[in-house]
Amino acid sequence: MQDERRHASNSPGPTTERRAPVDPRRRRLIQAAFAGACASVVRPGALQAARPSADEAQKEKSMTNGKHTLVVVNPGHFHAALTLRKRHPRLNDDVYVYAEDGPDVESFLRMVHTFNERPSQPTRWNLHVHRGADFMEKLRKDRAGDVVIVAGKNDAKMRTIHELHADGFFVLGDKPWLIGADELPMLSDAATTRPLAMDIMTERHEITNRVQKALADRPEVFGRFRTEGGEPAIHMESVHHLYKIVNQRPLVRPAWFFDVAVQGEGATDVTTHLVDLTQWMTGGGKPFDYKRDMELLAARQWPTEVPKEVFSRITGLDDFPPAIRTAVSGNALQYLCNAQIDYRLRGVSARIVSLWNLAVPEKGGDTHYAILRGTLADLVIDQGPDTGFITRLSVHPVSPGKAYAIKLADAVAALQTQFPSLAIEPDGQVYRVVIPKALRTTHEEHFAAVLEDFLGYIDRGQWPENLGPDLVAKYTLLAHARGLSHQR
Repeated sequence: MQDERRHASNSPGPTTERRAPVDPRRRRLIQAAFAGACASVVRPGALQAARPSADEAQKEKSMTNGKHTLVVVNPGHFHAALTLRKRHPRLNDDVYVYAEDGPDVESFLRMVHTFNERPSQPTRWNLHVHRGADFMEKLRKDRAGDVVIVAGKNDAKMRTIHELHADGFFVLGDKPWLIGADELPMLSDAATTRPLAMDIMTERHEITNRVQKALADRPEVFGRFRTEGGEPAIHMESVHHLYKIVNQRPLVRPAWFFDVAVQGEGATDVTTHLVDLTQWMTGGGKPFDYKRDMELLAARQWPTEVPKEVFSRITGLDDFPPAIRTAVSGNALQYLCNAQIDYRLRGVSARIVSLWNLAVPEKGGDTHYAILRGTLADLVIDQGPDTGFITRLSVHPVSPGKAYAIKLADAVAALQTQFPSLAIEPDGQVYRVVIPKALRTTHEEHFAAVLEDFLGYIDRGQWPENLGPDLVAKYTLLAHARGLSHQR
């Protein structure tokens, strides 16, 4: 085992990595606060716990100098680092990292180091790192902070979230929380009881998704979701790339990312974002119950072929490791990462498609397509070569004309407080929604926005009543879709 190590940078925002003894007085204060949190935990089924009283919420806070302290557990995915992309006024600069030794934690440290080193708005994270097989035991013993970030291997993620939640930590977990239906009981426990546990759903912060929802919520513009006809009322398709650029550098993925026994299959990966968006677009804040409100219609999965030379470029390894060789045919890995799922939410039909291509096209990037079909108009998001790989929203009226144009213009005018300088431009029978550059943010920036929401819920001691139930319904659908796909 490699013990704690220390290194320092001369940059304005140094990343320091050192042994992390916690001040005894601070530890006693934190442990007392956690004891109060654990004593107030409500067991499964008590959904009213999603709205704790102010007194109960105060017991769950373990803060120093009025700020929260982050703990990062075994970071194996670059999303763990992206939560630290910006400093936060309610976070201490000291961050405690507990991880098994190896390339995953080193990759995390390097990325955080670049945030501290950048010339514009550098962060000032001081990383206190414990390495070793006993990382979970050490984390739970130290209780160095109150908010835990979980973004690593998916086969162990749900168990980790469940254990830390039961210990009284606030948990912000990257998707997916589970890779199989057998983990649903743990998920339900963590998602519907105190303290707060939430998954990282960044797509709700993407500006075209936000404006699309705002227009869908206006019946004079959208009408209602179409339930007649053969096409789904909601169709979303997302294309990601195995080899890509993140934080202005080529992303190196760990070999376990390609092991579906660890990473999970396509039905439980990017699909989490798409199902989350359909719940958000249709739910109106009313909690979803899988048995009552959702119906799985069909599901299928298929592989992306990853040649050995591409695998080597992505992982830095010369060959496929033994754990995934059963999925190798010829000189290529058959990576089961693509999925299509058809379902209904309260009678609204939806189809989601998640695809993984090998590499980002030249001057390109990931793409997203989403159409909401309404009785008065279709709201369409495109992102691809025709849009310069920038998301574009357009309104396609069912009955174009002056009367509809006036209603749309009035709706956009009413949205100015929420979306300053939002505009529309006619393009034949279609209207392009003009989103000013000032409103656009990057995918990397959305992680800070999710963290802001999470800390706000903790500090207010109150969060949306549908947050936990919707999370359970979402993963229940995905777990069942994975099972159904194997019945073909």
